[in-house]
Amino acid sequence: MKKIALCLLLPLFAQVLAAQEAEAYAGIESSPGLVLQATTSPAVKLIFNWNFTIPFLQGDSPFTQGNNIRITPGLEITPVNFNLTANAVWTPIAFAEIVASGMIGSGWSMEFFGSELHGIGLNLPGYDGNAVHDGSAFDGVFGEALFGAAIQGDVAAVFPGPWNHLVFRSFHGVSFAAYSRARSGQAWFFENDEGENRNGFSYRGNLLIGYQMPIFLNMVAVMAEAERFLTTMPGGSQWGDDMLRWTFSGVLSFAVAEGFEVALVTQFWTRRNFVPSVGTQPYLHFTNRTLDTSMSRLRRLEFYRLVLALTYRL
Repeated sequence: MKKIALCLLLPLFAQVLAAQEAEAYAGIESSPGLVLQATTSPAVKLIFNWNFTIPFLQGDSPFTQGNNIRITPGLEITPVNFNLTANAVWTPIAFAEIVASGMIGSGWSMEFFGSELHGIGLNLPGYDGNAVHDGSAFDGVFGEALFGAAIQGDVAAVFPGPWNHLVFRSFHGVSFAAYSRARSGQAWFFENDEGENRNGFSYRGNLLIGYQMPIFLNMVAVMAEAERFLTTMPGGSQWGDDMLRWTFSGVLSFAVAEGFEVALVTQFWTRRNFVPSVGTQPYLHFTNRTLDTSMSRLRRLEFYRLVLALTYRL
């Protein structure tokens, strides 16, 4: 299961939740930003991005006077990955967005306190049925493209006031991801995830509800994210390849200083229940697992991780 949409966690929340009264743009605006993320997974990511806001098809009504296109190129570095990103968000009307993004990168493996971290590489079933990592540093390229749309709103747009910023955002889109070394039906790792990725299309969706406040604790939000493969592997229903994968997050954001924000994110995710396999269940390759249909539920909810994200905008 891929990580949730945390690549630009704080910039995303800043764009989504800062739904304040629209301003008329005199021209192109730009602002660089630096994000440091650390999790209990463990995982660390450093992100540098530069946001350009371009006025586009602006009108005189409250719904169109802030129309723009935001273009954000970025660079991401983790202990096992190096990625280039680009995001474009067109706001044709105040309550809607059209989103397109892309990423290209590669990675390597390293040992961390006795555990292997895999930035990239194939996830193959070994002779004993367990998972085997197949790959070396920069032996292939990962690429992903995403296209979708979002609707959003802010109560303060109807009832102005610094304490009236109850906001929401719902996004739905389709992504295509591929690893250059993977053949049809082969799974692969990226950013030390569980290695259940494959070349093909996926559905991505999320719903965010938050409340902004003009104090040190400037935002409280909850977020639900869903992901599902649209191109499933042969026999994938055996291990739940066609099931929705959910991640639920609670977010606290703090305005430490002008241009500097800190967010604490608590995440839970759904896990599939499999038929027990004596001795090998924790390590068995996922294509050799079988959903436990005897249980009342095929999935359970478990704690995933804590994320600490520090964002600095120049």
